[in-house]
Amino acid sequence: MREIERKYETTDDGAPSGGLPELAGVAGIAQVRDEGVVTLDATYYDTPGQRLAADGITLRRRTGGGDAGWHLKLPVGPDVRDEIRAPLADALPAHLAGLVRSRVRGHGLVPLVHLLSERNVRHLLDGDGTLLAELSADRVTARRLAPAPGDPVSWTEVEVELAEGGDPAFLDTLEPHLTDAGLRRADLPSKLARALAETGPHREGGKPGKRDKKSGQKKMGQKKAGKKAAAEATAGDAILDYVRRQITAIVTLDPAVRLDTPDSVHRMRVATRRLRSAFRSYRKVLDRAVTDPIGAELKWLAAELGIDRDREVLTARIAERLSEVPVELRLGPVAARLEIWSHARRTGSRDRLTGVLDGERYLALLDTLDALLADPPLRPAAARPAAEVIRKAVLRDYERLADRLGPALDAPSGPDRDVVLHTARKDAKRARYAAEAARPVLGPPAKAFAGLMTEVQELLGDHQDSVVAREALRELAIQAHAAGESTFTVGLLYGREEARAAARERELPGLWAEVSRPEHRAALEP
Repeated sequence: MREIERKYETTDDGAPSGGLPELAGVAGIAQVRDEGVVTLDATYYDTPGQRLAADGITLRRRTGGGDAGWHLKLPVGPDVRDEIRAPLADALPAHLAGLVRSRVRGHGLVPLVHLLSERNVRHLLDGDGTLLAELSADRVTARRLAPAPGDPVSWTEVEVELAEGGDPAFLDTLEPHLTDAGLRRADLPSKLARALAETGPHREGGKPGKRDKKSGQKKMGQKKAGKKAAAEATAGDAILDYVRRQITAIVTLDPAVRLDTPDSVHRMRVATRRLRSAFRSYRKVLDRAVTDPIGAELKWLAAELGIDRDREVLTARIAERLSEVPVELRLGPVAARLEIWSHARRTGSRDRLTGVLDGERYLALLDTLDALLADPPLRPAAARPAAEVIRKAVLRDYERLADRLGPALDAPSGPDRDVVLHTARKDAKRARYAAEAARPVLGPPAKAFAGLMTEVQELLGDHQDSVVAREALRELAIQAHAAGESTFTVGLLYGREEARAAARERELPGLWAEVSRPEHRAALEP
């Protein structure tokens, strides 16, 4: 379930644990119904190094209330988390263990913090009696369990959790009434985060929830400092930052892939490709003797992620083309034949992919990526100014693409040209990723250049998709013929794909002429 909630704290230390503001008649609230007080007893688990907490993830075993059991919360965005629940059991359920495996790996989980909350609950209802949100005041007592038991700390906080399917704008409407009642937004996102801050061994004086009166000025200063740091960064700093973001994306998307979240497989696959491409484009910064073996493992992972996605995309393309054919020209059971063909190529990808993500090879790759960041294999160019090194890398990838496309544009249509154009597509993608990595350093010119490379990549990608679709349609025609079915419509689809590829080939010279205009390259020059 998706949890959308905001946490508040009192502006003084003397608020009673059951104190809640009166909200009836404001923000569309017609009735406030008292749901009583419940006691919630939760133990939070993490690795000894708090790898889950570092990523804003909470894993707990809780009794009390109406949802006793194991709860895993994954951050989605500000005020938003996805919560996955499992029934109450002594041991962590296997599917929840899988969802945290990309972070935990071989480090193991230990009881980290114990929280006891006395929760005073009220339901906020509209005029029809529909639940808008749940308002609660929690008197929390927290005690650190690891690395060693500590003294308990206590605090009071107020939560507003939006009802399922509710409009997040309701929380914005409600907030001024809460602040007028003496509450303020909490600085820390969860009870666990506050408990760790309050009981941490390196805690400095004062409560972590207290706001710095100069925080606004501080943030502005940090922003300016960030811009200055980007301008003064070394090539190693810039590329390692990009590499770190791609590694974070892979680890973060792991649970989403296991949960079959839409587009998660594609996004994880793109992160592996971006990372592998960075290793090749910025070989003057990172030693390829180290990164090439990692790149080979990333290529393996991308292939595993793509086994069924490529089939699904291809099937969807052919199905869309079939839907464009007039009914009177659809002869034979073409849609059924396509489904049979597609089903025969399914690999049981959910179980297979989960097995890959649970496997030693994948977990070893994640450990290797961590080691790369901990001890990066920097070459001498890594110490040079970022703009100088990165600009040359982007232009080098552009020239590689130009060298590939030149002969391809002059070659006659046919299988040989298809192969060259497919390779050029990969080169365009590499140049695009190199420019994306350059954006923090080179700014708008790198963004514009990446956009141009994307146009080339997409045109060449559509051409290659047509090549693959025609191969699939030929298989479909053979199967249909063997079954005594009409192949007229399949042949029509083949012809349309052939025409589409030819149209892309005619468009390519004009697009390339635009992309290769001198001013586009000059924009990257100092």
